[in-house]
Amino acid sequence: MTKKIFISLPVTDLTASVAFYTALGFAKNPQFSDTSAACMVWSETISVMLLTHAKWRTFTTRPIPPSTSSEVALNLSCDSREAVDAMNAAAAATWQTPMAISGARCGWTWPPCRRKRRSSSTLHFL
Repeated sequence: MTKKIFISLPVTDLTASVAFYTALGFAKNPQFSDTSAACMVWSETISVMLLTHAKWRTFTTRPIPPSTSSEVALNLSCDSREAVDAMNAAAAATWQTPMAISGARCGWTWPPCRRKRRSSSTLHFL
């Protein structure tokens, strides 16, 4: 499986954000987009997930930073749920300060994702 990275960003205006990334040369992937999120593809292995604030809050309880600041979620694809669990354990064991690691969201997921997606696993670092 090709390893991919999804950079998740909370946005206040999804439509305007999609237009912005489209103007930069990103392509919208409708398979991973809906009214609360848009997957903007930069390359075969790099995508930006634009998330409404409501959608962002399903991934973390941390507050959304003010517009004068920035926050991203880095999402790394893995070959299996077991690989996600192993990476999650390694990160928790070696990170010096508390870190939000949510595990997989879609494919092999916890909690289960409601949308049908191709089988994949993702580790979210928030």
